[in-house]
Amino acid sequence: MNKGKNKQISTMVIFMLPALLLLLAFWFIPMIVSLFISFTDWDYISPKFSFVGLENYTSLVTDKEFYKVIINTLSFVVFTVLPTMIIGLTLALALNKKIAGSTIYKAIIFSPWVTPMVAVSIVWSWIFQPDVGLLNSFLSALGIHKIDWLGSSSWAMPAVIIVTVWKGIGWVMIFYLEALQRVPADLYESASIDGAPKWRRFRYVTLPMISPTTFFLIIVTTIDALQAYDQIQVLTQGGPAGSTRTLLYMYYQLAFEQFNMGQATAVSTLLVLITALLSTVQFLASKRWVHY
Repeated sequence: MNKGKNKQISTMVIFMLPALLLLLAFWFIPMIVSLFISFTDWDYISPKFSFVGLENYTSLVTDKEFYKVIINTLSFVVFTVLPTMIIGLTLALALNKKIAGSTIYKAIIFSPWVTPMVAVSIVWSWIFQPDVGLLNSFLSALGIHKIDWLGSSSWAMPAVIIVTVWKGIGWVMIFYLEALQRVPADLYESASIDGAPKWRRFRYVTLPMISPTTFFLIIVTTIDALQAYDQIQVLTQGGPAGSTRTLLYMYYQLAFEQFNMGQATAVSTLLVLITALLSTVQFLASKRWVHY
């Protein structure tokens, strides 16, 4: 009996070994090296470096710019995730009905998601042009003054958020469509027999039944927002005046513009910890919905 069990374990380990080796080589070891570098003053060029302990971390938490970056990151996450979730769910509810051309609409709405973020950002940079851009032309037709979308500290972050939300709503919509199609029809029938209006059916039937999907999407879109880089690099380069500088973009600037790899890896370590915390929350909370 023990021999058979040991053979099964050995076989399982053999099949898992290639994946484990890849994880070790490209994930665990780089993370450990990155953590070590965060305790040094390495400049990314010189082969020599000194061990500075927690100096990189203490300099971060005592830097006013770091807290500004934290606020920018939180603002970007909140105002990206919430509209993406709400608009994605609204579109899913609309397209979940049997309407002519729904497949075409789904394809059109989903298409930005499969388009590279760099290409999307370049197109939107033309749309945001202050003088000849399509968006300002539309606003002028409505009698609204033109906005310097990417050159204004007040409007640069909303511009980046618009691009991110526009790209992500199709992905959220697809997940919600799948979740809505799995809601038992007899629940709606029972609610209708009881005389519940549409908003009550949505509140007490639809929302609870799609709550696992909602929770999953919130976690994943939050992590995705924390890792936003391409659209910021193409549209604003963290400006103007640092108004769109997020944690990941701060890492890029510290590492590849200022060559302060020690402090840059300290920032990346904090970002990894935040991402790991969110992933842990998702794993633990998902156990509440066994039926999902």
